[in-house]
Amino acid sequence: MEKLDLIIVGGGPIGIACGLEAKKKGLTYVIIEKGPIVNSLYNYPANMQFFSSSERLEIDEIPFISKEAKPKRNEALEYYRRIVSSNKLNIHLFEKVAQVNKQGDAFRVETSKHRYAADNIIIATGFYDIPNTLNIKGENLPKVSHYYKDPHFYAGQKLAVVGASNSAIDAALECWRKGSEVSLIIRGPEVGQRVKYWVRPDIINRIEEGSITAYFNATVAEIRESEILIDTPEGRICLENDFVLALTGYRPNFEFLKKLGIALSQDDKRLPQYDPETMETNVGGLYLAGVICGGMETHKWFIENSRVHAKMIMASITKKKSAKSNS
Repeated sequence: MEKLDLIIVGGGPIGIACGLEAKKKGLTYVIIEKGPIVNSLYNYPANMQFFSSSERLEIDEIPFISKEAKPKRNEALEYYRRIVSSNKLNIHLFEKVAQVNKQGDAFRVETSKHRYAADNIIIATGFYDIPNTLNIKGENLPKVSHYYKDPHFYAGQKLAVVGASNSAIDAALECWRKGSEVSLIIRGPEVGQRVKYWVRPDIINRIEEGSITAYFNATVAEIRESEILIDTPEGRICLENDFVLALTGYRPNFEFLKKLGIALSQDDKRLPQYDPETMETNVGGLYLAGVICGGMETHKWFIENSRVHAKMIMASITKKKSAKSNS
């Protein structure tokens, strides 16, 4: 088995950025992605528009041209696909990492298809795979989803949307415009302050005019086949209901990080331990890149401010490799 310089786990924008930088540095590498190219972006809502402008989503200074200043999901998919294709990046798709072990100074990685060995590993897996659950009765019913794709599915249906962030607000507005009867259930006293600035006034106006019914300071108590129970400041209410979109956010795979030996903070933030200068964790040769670095603070790292991780990591790896060859 050939030993690589580097294995990159995750084929999203930051994993791709790491692959580009590794190639430029002459490092042997492979990107392992459990789904298609930029799997997380592929699973975003079909009509999603980014908060960031196209130039802020660029990697390796490769121009990202979009129809509007803030690109849509399909434009981002095409942009990152073209980067992978035109640069002939070594990426293995639809291949899931099953096990990682460190033997001496080398890592052994076993996936659903192959086995690898490498001196270094980068974890760039993001946080979109594990939803924050409501932990209530009925959450496992087929009518409940933690992911939203297209509003057409909910046309003419009584839909409850749980959440106050961008994903929940976008879903509520899109589904209402396609003919859904939308109830918005928000745990706090208002629509989230981090909702896109051009969307927030829209949802507030729809609530004020009564087009969308919002329940503030409210939580879901139970989900039934044709009803949903909500606890509100005025007491518990029961609504007729066909579908529930529980868009309450997502979290990194902390169990995977712990199995790798990465130390996590003991508070609610669950911050992984790493050197901010090199992105190397407490496990030598194991690096983090992208939003995974923020633990439960999933709003802290984005493509635009974590794309620099690629250069930082490759500088560390090439420095160590040079020192090893000269010793």
